[in-house]
Amino acid sequence: MQLVVARIGRAHGIKGEVTVEVRTDEPELRLGPGAVLATDPAATGPLTIETGRVHSGRLLLRFEGVADRTGAEALRNTLLIADVDPEELPEDPEEFYDHQLIDLDVVLADGTEIGRITEISHLPSQDLFIVERPDGSEVMIPFVEEIVTEIDLEEQRAVITPPPGLIDEREAVVASSRDEDQDEGKDEADEAPRGDA
Repeated sequence: MQLVVARIGRAHGIKGEVTVEVRTDEPELRLGPGAVLATDPAATGPLTIETGRVHSGRLLLRFEGVADRTGAEALRNTLLIADVDPEELPEDPEEFYDHQLIDLDVVLADGTEIGRITEISHLPSQDLFIVERPDGSEVMIPFVEEIVTEIDLEEQRAVITPPPGLIDEREAVVASSRDEDQDEGKDEADEAPRGDA
């Protein structure tokens, strides 16, 4: 099975290094020196990682045969793809590969069906499940412990406890600090001493 593990960003320096946007929880395993990766577009690869290092919090890679800035810039926006055994599991039991989560049924704790995971969106702050509802609409569910309480691969389901309004907008509780400030101001005005008329 092929999994996207990174996207190449801009060139760094003049010796062929590139920044990469990491899309794997195991960069040391997938993006280490000697790793041979397929690419999208396919004509760019395969690419073999020659060196890797972290600089200012970003992973920098250099590939065999890419020795200057021009060659590095030509790789920009290329996706790096690793071959992964479908039976392979992450070392941490609390982590999952995207292919393990796609097509899981999403249900509430009481068994109520919400939909099916069709995509995982990897954002800088958190991952999102894109869930297709039975009516064809989509809902985005943050993949965080407080909301996704259980991933059961044997039963092929994800159990969630969503806050009000996440699944059904009619349940949303709208809180506005401006309303609270106005109420407090009104209360203070009511309590203000009145002068004699």
